[in-house]
Amino acid sequence: MRRHFDYSPRGYRHRWWIGGGAVSSEVMLPAEESALLEDVLASGRISTVFQPIVDLETGSTVGYEALARGPRGPLERPDLLFTAARRAGRVAELDELCRGTAIRSAIEVGVHAPQTLFLNIEPEAADPSTLDEVLELAASAGDLGVVLEITERALAARPARLLATVARLREAGWRIALDDVGADDLSLAFMPILRPDIIKLDMNLVQRRPDATVAAIHTAVDAYAERSGAVVLAEGIETAEHLQMARSLGATLGQGWMYGRPGPSVPTQTGPVDGNVLVPPAPVDEQSRPFASPFDARPTGTSTRRAGRTLLYEISKHLEREAIRAGRTSVVVATFQWPEQFTGATRDRYVDVIREAGFVAAVCPVDEADPVRGQWNVCVLSPHFAGALLARDIDAPSTDPDRLFEFVVTHDRSAVAAAIGAVMTRLDPPAGDPVLVDIDDGTVREVADLPRLKYLR
Repeated sequence: MRRHFDYSPRGYRHRWWIGGGAVSSEVMLPAEESALLEDVLASGRISTVFQPIVDLETGSTVGYEALARGPRGPLERPDLLFTAARRAGRVAELDELCRGTAIRSAIEVGVHAPQTLFLNIEPEAADPSTLDEVLELAASAGDLGVVLEITERALAARPARLLATVARLREAGWRIALDDVGADDLSLAFMPILRPDIIKLDMNLVQRRPDATVAAIHTAVDAYAERSGAVVLAEGIETAEHLQMARSLGATLGQGWMYGRPGPSVPTQTGPVDGNVLVPPAPVDEQSRPFASPFDARPTGTSTRRAGRTLLYEISKHLEREAIRAGRTSVVVATFQWPEQFTGATRDRYVDVIREAGFVAAVCPVDEADPVRGQWNVCVLSPHFAGALLARDIDAPSTDPDRLFEFVVTHDRSAVAAAIGAVMTRLDPPAGDPVLVDIDDGTVREVADLPRLKYLR
């Protein structure tokens, strides 16, 4: 349910604030804009248009993407509407209104099984506790399939709540799509963490000349789809040349003006719809649930070894170098037993990693009951590299430099993704702008214009 064009900045270097005073991103709302937004939210004056999603082999419509529109006037364009809501701190409220309106409108205009309805979510709206109404609405549509589209930005902004939201929707039988793949390098690295059923290729991939970037994205998407069975959907198909490119990139589904522009109604389906072109939702089983700690995510049957601090330190640095080499396509998650182990030298090293990697979470557990406390974990994931050091103290945690650790080094992509997920379920920053947690005093600092979230705790 694309509601805006693109308000997230791209194409510039990262900006960092570590320590120092808070950076305020507050913008005063013009009175007119505030009043218009209040009217939209109070009256529910949101409309929905639908763009068809087709089977590229048969041309039959298999579903619709729901697109929100504001009332006629200054906030009709979805990008302006959501910008106003973001300034007012009311994105979650607007997002929930849009999703509910989309489902009601889909039922009214005749979108029904075996077709599928595609919806979106804003990062600020990711909260499993607010899903009751939308799940009830979706259930009232009978067997209509629903797909939630998520961008890498949503996972980076609020990892814990987004993953919990996804888990609850999967339990309800929804599918998950990773949207705009190729628009940002980080989307490729997040694929095995989010485990999408559908990969939506950004329109730029089918509309540009093939180059090294397209080839890199294509091979990464192919690798994930081959391992998982995920379906590839291409956006922005407007010409026969775009269609050929989409097929070459492995897409079996597509959308774009070649197949229909967004409209308030949907045509009566005249031919059969093959519901099998969309994969069934990923199974919800014990293996798909978050592990209590990264060490618990080690591959089944893998034997552990014992080593002292020196070897583990060098393995850690090797993995960090791999992350730097992979650049913005890499996800790095590390835990450091307890806060005293996160030394100044380690801090400086991770600042270097942050400058190059796409997403970094360096976490020092402070709760003595946390199973991650006492573990030494360094996990790196990118489209073409997966590696993790998973270690824990053999005896009670201590500062003895000669103590031994029980450890595993794994390059099993699923295990590395699961270990990262075990940490990301703990990362729950405040809603709104991305934040960087200052490691000196723990004070949350607001960071303006940060393209993706990094953690230092």
